[in-house]
Amino acid sequence: MKSLVFEDFKPGPLGRFGPRHVTAEEIRAFATEFDPQPMHLDQEAASRSLLKGLAGSGWHLCSIIMRMMFDGFIGRTASLGSPGVNDLRWLAPFRPGDDITLDVEVMEARASRSRPTTGIVTLKAVARNASGQALCEMVSPIIVRRRDEVATGQAR
Repeated sequence: MKSLVFEDFKPGPLGRFGPRHVTAEEIRAFATEFDPQPMHLDQEAASRSLLKGLAGSGWHLCSIIMRMMFDGFIGRTASLGSPGVNDLRWLAPFRPGDDITLDVEVMEARASRSRPTTGIVTLKAVARNASGQALCEMVSPIIVRRRDEVATGQAR
């Protein structure tokens, strides 16, 4: 049973998740399959890029963020998914050897007007490296069942 419902999400800090260690091999493997740009694959080419060294793809970082959110709270939330991402910014590259943490804040929680059995929780997630440098910021809503719907099993 999912333990977190809409009413459990109040505006303010939700938590810090991680750390998640990232290796050069992982960066190259993701890039090989999904984002094969030289700055994600080859140290020498990366040193000549704007990133000034091997760095992970921003899409890789988004995947890591999603996994950290799932492991941290979404996996035990009565979530019905997300309508998308409102804002996404890559602020600094992540590097081999980085230990990434994720700070998540509930920006807003409101009952859905069109589906009263659900609520919309807007989250802001900030991924940071071990020195605290912000690497990525993402603002995204999730749709979450309301307590009465989970308790009665009447969710549609």
